[in-house]
Amino acid sequence: MKAIIYVFSGTGNTKRICSLYKDEFERGGVETTLFPITSDMSALPNPNDFDYVGFAYPIHAFNAPKIMLKLAKAMDKVSNKEIFIIKSSGEPLKVNNVSSMKFMSIMRKKGYILSNEYHYVMPYDMIFRHTDREAVRMWETAQKLAPVEAREVLAHKEHKLSRVFLGGFIAWVLRIEHVAMLVNGRCFKVKKDKCIMCRKCEKNCPVGNIKIDENGKFHFGGDCLMCTRCSFGCPTDAFKIGILNAWRINGNYPLDKGVDESKPEPKHHHHWYCKKVYARYYARAEEKTAQLGDLRCQRTSSD
Repeated sequence: MKAIIYVFSGTGNTKRICSLYKDEFERGGVETTLFPITSDMSALPNPNDFDYVGFAYPIHAFNAPKIMLKLAKAMDKVSNKEIFIIKSSGEPLKVNNVSSMKFMSIMRKKGYILSNEYHYVMPYDMIFRHTDREAVRMWETAQKLAPVEAREVLAHKEHKLSRVFLGGFIAWVLRIEHVAMLVNGRCFKVKKDKCIMCRKCEKNCPVGNIKIDENGKFHFGGDCLMCTRCSFGCPTDAFKIGILNAWRINGNYPLDKGVDESKPEPKHHHHWYCKKVYARYYARAEEKTAQLGDLRCQRTSSD
C-alpha cells in the first residue's frame, strides 16, 4: 500500500502536520511520500499510483493558497479517486472550513472525490505572535489528534467539515488576496543594515519570487503567495513585507523545545482573541483522542 500527500507549506506548520500523518501511515504499513509543491509542476507524481492521496496547505484568507488552485488545474484526470485534505491556520474559526471549496470545484471536474477533510490550529506566522506556551499547546494537540485522524483516513471512515452560512461568499470575496499579494510582493524591502546576505530567502522561496543580483540588490517579482517564509525565517529580521508589514512576525516558535512552566509568561495583549473558539477546539481534540485511549484500554483488557 502506498500514499502520497501533495504539500504546500509556507513556514512549516502544514509540513509538520503532514509528517505526523506520514509517521502514522507508515506505522500502519503504508509507504508514504510527502511531495512538496512549488511553482514547478512539470513532474507531479501520478495519483493513480497511490492507494491514498492527500493534499495539504495553510489557509490564506479563508481560502486555499493560489498555488493550490494551480496544482488542481495541473493534476491528472482520474476516475472517482477519493482524496483527503489537511489544512492549518492560526485560529479555529468555522469559516476556515470553506477554504477548500474553490480547490474542490476544480478537482471534482477531474474525477476526484473528497472523503476526509481536517483542520489543525497552529501558531500564526503573521497577524500577531502567539505566546510560546500557546504555540506549544497547539503543536502538542496536533501531535495527539493527527494520528487519530490519519487512522480514520486509513480505515476509509469519512470525515467532512461543516459549512457556514455565507462562508462561500466570504471566501469568494477574500480570494482577492490572490491578486493583491502579487502586487504587495513587489513592495517587499530588505534593510541593508540588517541583511547578512545569507540568501536563505532566495533559496527557500517556493515560487522563486526573490532574486539577488551580483551587486547584492534584491529583486521581488510578481508571483508572491504571501506565505511569509522569507520574512518569518530571516535570521536577522531584515524584511519589510509591504502594506502588511504591521502583521509581520519573525522567528520560529519553540515547538519541540517546549516551555518552562515554572516561569511565568508575560500576559499576551491578544489573550482575548477568539478565546472561546480556541477552548472549544482543544476540548473537541481532547474528547476525540480520549475516545481512542478508551478504545485501546478496552482492547487491551479483552486481550
